[in-house]
Amino acid sequence: MYELIQAAGSSYYIESPAKIGLVRTGEDEVVLIDSGSDKEAGRKIRQILDANSWKLAAIYNTHSNADHIGGNRYLQNRTGCHVYAPGMECCFTRFPLLEPSFLFGGFPPEDIRHKFLMAEESDAEELGDGVLPAGWECIPLPGHFLSMVGFRTPDDVVYLADCLSSRETLDKYGVTFIYDVASYIATLKRVITMRARLFIPSHAAATDDIAPLAEYNLHKVEEVADMICLICREPSSSDEVIRLVFRSYGLQMTMQQYVLVDSTVRSYLSWLRNSGRIGVRAEDDMIIWYSL
Repeated sequence: MYELIQAAGSSYYIESPAKIGLVRTGEDEVVLIDSGSDKEAGRKIRQILDANSWKLAAIYNTHSNADHIGGNRYLQNRTGCHVYAPGMECCFTRFPLLEPSFLFGGFPPEDIRHKFLMAEESDAEELGDGVLPAGWECIPLPGHFLSMVGFRTPDDVVYLADCLSSRETLDKYGVTFIYDVASYIATLKRVITMRARLFIPSHAAATDDIAPLAEYNLHKVEEVADMICLICREPSSSDEVIRLVFRSYGLQMTMQQYVLVDSTVRSYLSWLRNSGRIGVRAEDDMIIWYSL
């Protein structure tokens, strides 16, 4: 774990629970794509930097989930590097209490205010024009989270962040976190058509052919949507739909798993409602969803 692997030319990645991109931008200067889950990840990264006599100039966060920004503060404090994050992700990176608050739908209990859902704050700047290294392409990858992006380097290496999951994860959990289902589907369809020397997803193996995995992710989204429509043949409250999704996939109910699946199921319900596949009504002081 935390092994430095050369992808091509000046483009590398660090094998870790959420892969970290590392790109050389000068003789002894590098930048990171994400920073891992916590201070310990930051220490591991710094050991790699020191071992190679590299200076860290910047961290480019793909999005603001805690496992991608957790090393920001440690590395920024010790190297003075810039931290950049796209759009709304920048706000969550600067004020990480927003993530568990967003997931819970109110002020979050202590049970979900931990490093897996709430990173330490860092002094992030918005990822805008003129801040990327020369020759880089910023790739919008909306859907998984608020304003997620990926990057293509001049070596034709594409860092795909969390826009897809591994087959193993999909087969184990069935439902993975999605914020905007419509945008996520559009992103997967775009990724299916993409070509690159190497693709590096954060939570799947690096590959030169991403289409089969993207297609499998798309299939799993459709599977979850069909399941929710089937559940809603019997008019059901949001909590009942969530309970039956947990039961269908054999998921273990914990506070962390609950808020991730709860938020995702509500996103599916919203998308299915907007696309005319289910309806919604107020009944007996509850919101009831039903298939059309």
